Amino acid sequence: MTATSRGTTPASQLRLRYVHLGFGADAVDYEEAWQEQRRVHAARFADEIPDTCLLLEHQAVYTAGRRTADNERPLDGTPVVDVDRGGKITWHGPGQLVGYPILKLPRPVDVVAHVRRLEEAMLLTCADFGVEATRVEGRSGVWVLGDPVDQRPALGGLKLDFDPRVEDEEFDPRLNGPEYAPSNAGQRREDRKLGAIGVRVAKGVTMHGFSFNCNPDNTSYDRIVPCGIRDAGVTSLSAELGRDVTVAEVTPVVEKHLRAVLESSVLLPRAV
Repeated sequence: MTATSRGTTPASQLRLRYVHLGFGADAVDYEEAWQEQRRVHAARFADEIPDTCLLLEHQAVYTAGRRTADNERPLDGTPVVDVDRGGKITWHGPGQLVGYPILKLPRPVDVVAHVRRLEEAMLLTCADFGVEATRVEGRSGVWVLGDPVDQRPALGGLKLDFDPRVEDEEFDPRLNGPEYAPSNAGQRREDRKLGAIGVRVAKGVTMHGFSFNCNPDNTSYDRIVPCGIRDAGVTSLSAELGRDVTVAEVTPVVEKHLRAVLESSVLLPRAV
């Protein structure tokens, strides 16, 4: 039996097209993009189109995944769109590159492997811009680590030292291994999330995807508990580099690395 007949997808068969839905003044309303995702998902399931990644900026919006708690929503009554992806609440808006890779994967789908591929593309993008980023155990996405504990200033006051591996229901033990930095609990000053991931898989085809902070107004995160994580912050390429890094500058770099990561991967079904 060949690898292909067992359900793997050789890199040589991968095709990925990019569709730019709108940026800047043409930023896309979330509901409009969600409808387009569903249309593309149905077409990909029917093999009418190849694997497709929708790229865009959103008009400012909060979206809540299925596990969002009431106390993580905006306290000022800001509207929230409830969506069918995993994860909790986040913000999308100007200055943030959003990608929705709609890919047909071997079944049963290995969701963690899909998440790691998206992380890898964002990590390579960070490296191209000179930002040192990494994964953090138990948490999806791309992170800039806080200072080591021996370099933390003695500020006094509340000490935030709970262990997310015990206390945080969002902690995913599948997101562990040598490629993940240890949890920051009590060990470093605040870690900062630069790229977020929230996905859904239906009929073997992925939906939703990643958001990558280029130059957004990060105060938009102040109204919520981003991704349900209370012991970490949010950052952007611009904040880390001290210069303006636009979505237009980042988009072709993300495209390059996402394509390279997918084309170099042999997509395997999840082990059962």
